Amino acid sequence: MKEMTRIARSSVSPRSILLITLGLASIAGGCRGTGPAAAPAVSADAWAVVDGREIKRDDVEKAYRRTSQSAQTLSEEETLTAKLSLLNELIVQDVLLARAKDLKIELPESELDTAFAEGRKNIPEETFTQELNRRNLTPADMREGLRRDLLSQKVIEREVLSKITVTDQDVTAFHAANREQFNRAEDSFRIAQIVITPVRDQQIGNRTGDDATTPQEAAGKAQMLMERLKQGASFGDLAGDFSEDPQSAQRGGDLGFVPLSALQKAPPQLRDTVLKSAPGTVSVVSNNGAHTLVLVVAKEPAGQRDPSMPEVKQAITETLRNRKEQLLRAAYISAVRNDAVVVNVLAKKLMESQGKMPTLAPAAPGSK
Repeated sequence: MKEMTRIARSSVSPRSILLITLGLASIAGGCRGTGPAAAPAVSADAWAVVDGREIKRDDVEKAYRRTSQSAQTLSEEETLTAKLSLLNELIVQDVLLARAKDLKIELPESELDTAFAEGRKNIPEETFTQELNRRNLTPADMREGLRRDLLSQKVIEREVLSKITVTDQDVTAFHAANREQFNRAEDSFRIAQIVITPVRDQQIGNRTGDDATTPQEAAGKAQMLMERLKQGASFGDLAGDFSEDPQSAQRGGDLGFVPLSALQKAPPQLRDTVLKSAPGTVSVVSNNGAHTLVLVVAKEPAGQRDPSMPEVKQAITETLRNRKEQLLRAAYISAVRNDAVVVNVLAKKLMESQGKMPTLAPAAPGSK
């Protein structure tokens, strides 16, 4: 059930946990050599070794059961591919957790309690218990996964996000290089969206992999997101986590400024909603079981815009900050991952067995 995935992966942080611990793990596929060295044997159920710390098969299996979509039916090869990818993600997470220990970053139990309660707030107790039983998980398993996610997030916040700055000179330079973008030939509307479809999508571009597949799931998802917004959640974060439009989800749902002439060509319900809504208003536009949460960010009259206008300066600052954040986060993850001594035991066994699920025996990890 997708609600379980939300608890495990995305419902508790200002920035998507998945973006930090999972989405960025894809950049960490390479390893650097360290030369031959003696190493202790690993246990029979170790699927990876990171700086001498084992990631066991059960760790991957539990993470897979926490995050897999219940509606999906996968072949053995697809399941192994998903678990191998998840193992690589857990390797990155393990590196981040070790970094948290070095930095003396801790997660208070009260903070974990709050996040756990927030994640399961919209799930009836009976449904939650049934889903745990179906997935062969316990509340402690869910809390542990959440704890690791939150600690990883804190490392990124400390090491990356807190060090990002955008100066007035940066803003001025961006405006000068993109002056035409700030010249409105006609009245324009800056719009952001979260798209929810009632069918399975072939491509999922959000950070959690969440996908409504029925009209009932789509309606429930729209309601859940509106509740989250009422509670103060960021529209951009929710769009990145849950929108089923792969293009706009990667930009936090932002569609930029839409000229009035283009808006007039939109479906009538969407057009009228945008025209009648005040900036900052979120509305739900529904059609044939699909739902679009529409945020009118700003309305601007025709004319030239410049950084002396607070809304222009803020928009440029946010754009530049997001760009720096993506770059520095990727660089940081790549750097700490490359500094770790990693042995992916599962990957080696899969190659040796031509893709069959291996029975792992003790082995001594070699160099990366």
